[in-house]
Amino acid sequence: MSEQRTDRRRDVVVLGSTGSIGTQALDLVRANPDRFRVVGLTAGGSSPDRFQRQVDEFAPAFSGLGEEASVAAASMDCDVVLNGITGAVGLRPTLAALDAGTTLALANKESLVMGGPLVLERARPGQIVPVDSEHSAIAQCLRGGRRDEVRRLVLTASGGPFRGRSRAELEEVTPEQAMAHPTWDMGPVITINSATLVNKGLEVIEAHLLFGVPFEAIEVVVHPTSVVHSMVEFVDGSTLVQASPPTMLIPIALGLAWPDRVPDAAPAVDWTRAETWEFHPLDDEAFPAVALARAAGERGGTAPAVFNAANEVCVEAFRSGRLRFTEIVATISRVLRSHDVPSKDSSDGAESAVGLTVDDVLAADAWAREEAARLVTTTEPQQGTPTA
Repeated sequence: MSEQRTDRRRDVVVLGSTGSIGTQALDLVRANPDRFRVVGLTAGGSSPDRFQRQVDEFAPAFSGLGEEASVAAASMDCDVVLNGITGAVGLRPTLAALDAGTTLALANKESLVMGGPLVLERARPGQIVPVDSEHSAIAQCLRGGRRDEVRRLVLTASGGPFRGRSRAELEEVTPEQAMAHPTWDMGPVITINSATLVNKGLEVIEAHLLFGVPFEAIEVVVHPTSVVHSMVEFVDGSTLVQASPPTMLIPIALGLAWPDRVPDAAPAVDWTRAETWEFHPLDDEAFPAVALARAAGERGGTAPAVFNAANEVCVEAFRSGRLRFTEIVATISRVLRSHDVPSKDSSDGAESAVGLTVDDVLAADAWAREEAARLVTTTEPQQGTPTA
């Protein structure tokens, strides 16, 4: 990430302003009017009354609902575009912000996961600032050493509401139970992704792309209290951690102000209270999503886009009672197995990214959605551990 500093007020565009990330970003702007000014607001349209109140309060130069409005807003002349959109619909706004040369505070992990090399080849060094708490933590820890001193990245996962349960115990999980996350307050899709650990799988792919670290040097550890947001281990055996109470305000503030910090963005850890930090290994048998995502990431090409698209369809099917909890990842696995065979241009079994276009990615996304929808309506409950 760039280390250039600016002390003037920054013009900010917020995409997905009515969601969890967007509303918290506007809280930060409201609390720091001398540092940030909202010049663009967009949302998907699910909360039009909330959106109108935001527009009335911040009076941005541009506002609008829908994907096209987000693409237009991301292209504006501003300092920072915060992409807080959920899902694959965030890809085109991500590319628009990068093409405009604007700093991109990226909370929409799906656009990086599915876009992969397309996103990276359009981004100049330091243009993307991660807003996911895990990747923000890693970016902060990397300030403590050179890249060639890094041995591995360690992403922390809360384990979601079903930590410690066996695969058999997850068969009858309900959407209401999956929505009861123990430490984070997030939107429905991300909350269910956290329950399946699909979210952590996407973050493994994202970490590989953001920091250029090979998949074998990225690990996941379960940390129930979500105080340590991620860690970087260096070659001398030293590990740096970034810790704060569970909140997105700190990574959002860093996304808007990078490389600077925003004073009092959120409360710090209270060191006057006794507290224990626990870490546990990930149960890949009960929660196979991380291994499946890692395999999709290593395969490369359009496989991560297929993984992400199939998951979005499966999550909606689970929420509407058409798919069991354990069938979410099982169905993603079946879609990946049906995906096109690796390119002949690749000698190691991975799909070639050479010549990959936005149309290729969007076509793979559309195919995966159709295939997942077909499987949701025809498949019997799946047993066993999914494989890529």
